[in-house]
Amino acid sequence: MPYQLAFTEDYQRRALRFLRRHPQLKAQYGKTLALLEINPHHPSLRLHALAGRLQGLHSVSIHLSCRITLELLIQDGRIIPINVGDHDTVY
Repeated sequence: MPYQLAFTEDYQRRALRFLRRHPQLKAQYGKTLALLEINPHHPSLRLHALAGRLQGLHSVSIHLSCRITLELLIQDGRIIPINVGDHDTVY
């Protein structure tokens, strides 16, 4: 079942800022988003639930040090990205 990414204006601003700081990750970022729509549980995304103040959100990896936090609404087939950045920025 394919999923649908739903981008908020806040997320789009964060993503643009992230890609300006890390232009070398543009292709990997796009690949991560495409894979999220096809199969958010793909092993290479390393999807996991977050705890603490981010409880209720999930995280996927762009690469070893950069993450995307997201709200995963599986029942609606929607994925809402919340934040993108390096590990310390996102968490």
